Amino acid sequence: MALVGDGEDIARARHLAAGFLTRVQAEHGLHVSQRALDLTQLVVSELVTNARKYAPGPVLLDLQITGDTVEVVVWDSDPVLPVARAADAGRVGQHGLEIVMAVAQSFEARREPVGKCITARIALADDPGGAVSGRRP
Repeated sequence: MALVGDGEDIARARHLAAGFLTRVQAEHGLHVSQRALDLTQLVVSELVTNARKYAPGPVLLDLQITGDTVEVVVWDSDPVLPVARAADAGRVGQHGLEIVMAVAQSFEARREPVGKCITARIALADDPGGAVSGRRP
């Protein structure tokens, strides 16, 4: 999905993610937990928000199933890789990357010939222990 830069991009991206996972479940019989659906929408929202906020130009969103995860890939035209800030409960805002890294099974940021590509993978099934099994920033 190419995002056009209007005020509806973030909502459109979340809606696309929910629709994608709903179709995966209905058409391919793959179990997608409510937690996975919610976390995928959260990650999409945070990554698209960051791309819209910090990168000039277009933003591309790609969703795919890889094994037992949904892979959220966001490309933007800014080559600067994001860096998670140290945790600070007093800081207002700028926690998006921390959130993504905490809930994702894996997280990768890499430079591309033009811009960068951010990839986060979210487990489709609930964690058996009930804990969020992401990585710390």
